[in-house]
Amino acid sequence: MSSYQEIMSFVEEEDVKFIRLAFVDVAGTQKNISIMPGELKRAFKYGISFDASSIKGFGDVVQSDLFLRPDPSTLEILPWRPSQGRVVRMFCDIFNPDGTPFGLDSRRILREAVSQAKEKGLTCYFGTEFEFYLFKRDEDGNPTKIPFDAAGYMDIAPEDKGENVRREICFSLLNMDIVPESSHHEEGPGQNEIDFKYSDALSSADNAVTFTSVVRSIANVNGLYAEFSPKPLPGESGNGLHINMSVRSIDGKDYSNPYMAGIMDHIREMTAFLNPCDESYKRLGEKKAPKYVTWSHQNRSQLFRIPAAEDEYRRMELRSPDPMANPYIAFALLIYAGLDGIERNLELPEPVDKNLFTADREETKDLELLPQSYAQALEIARKSEFIRRVLPDGLLTEY
Repeated sequence: MSSYQEIMSFVEEEDVKFIRLAFVDVAGTQKNISIMPGELKRAFKYGISFDASSIKGFGDVVQSDLFLRPDPSTLEILPWRPSQGRVVRMFCDIFNPDGTPFGLDSRRILREAVSQAKEKGLTCYFGTEFEFYLFKRDEDGNPTKIPFDAAGYMDIAPEDKGENVRREICFSLLNMDIVPESSHHEEGPGQNEIDFKYSDALSSADNAVTFTSVVRSIANVNGLYAEFSPKPLPGESGNGLHINMSVRSIDGKDYSNPYMAGIMDHIREMTAFLNPCDESYKRLGEKKAPKYVTWSHQNRSQLFRIPAAEDEYRRMELRSPDPMANPYIAFALLIYAGLDGIERNLELPEPVDKNLFTADREETKDLELLPQSYAQALEIARKSEFIRRVLPDGLLTEY
């Protein structure tokens, strides 16, 4: 859908009673305000105001008004809500009172990165692989750290108790036109993974934000708690957000190598945004989470791996990010870094075809390390000319 008229017709035909206007804060956490159908015209013409001072990083009480204007192309029915008096959701763009775009709207930041790639004749595609834990709740409904099951990698029922929950999540996503490619139990007790078919950058980021809310909602309906933090259980596998990327050009050339080389060249500068909390660094360097700035084919101990795939499924997989990352900011940075690699015609270093989790110090002494703490990652980002060039100052201050 592309207009207010189309949205109103849909709302009337489908008995929609509530419209959620959604956006994300600086950290990528979804927020929303609900309006009734009678307010839709105002939302599209003027925007719906909200108190920006209550959203971390968005402003103070002196200049606290911002406005949400819905993007009609993102309208989706929330399938877990009642079928009578339906609830729909649209992502919004954020504006200042004078009508100018709000500088810390991370969805707009990604849109600008996509536009710059398009100007160079390139389209960047992203597919995500989310890992998350399912924990039990106590008798009062509060989350615990007790895993829903004790199953392992790709186990099946009855050991895998999350099978029906994943099924329900996947059906809900399909009802929202989001296509899961696969789902399975992961290595940790109660840990699950759901992977998505690739899409354009903005749609993929929207889908990533939608996914986390769907998982939490379906888990809650089933009396469970979904945990996306990078290292919820000491000694067990952490939660990763593996990001698969491919680049297509109108001139037919393959820019994958310089694109990936650009990301590798800037990865240490970007890590504070890809792994944005102290807990992130407890995950890196163990249980298939990378530690070094390296790449290889198929090798899951690397920062980048090139999976065994053909035709449209050929891609580069970045394995360091975790689900705490704001997907809009993460994708924007990856696009900008990839474009920089193409502009500078960077070449990939030699692949490191060895298991870096078992390699001795002599084998790894010359490899570049990812940041080893959030504080170190922030300091590297603070000194980065690349980060200052592609992200607004206000966003850097918040991080």
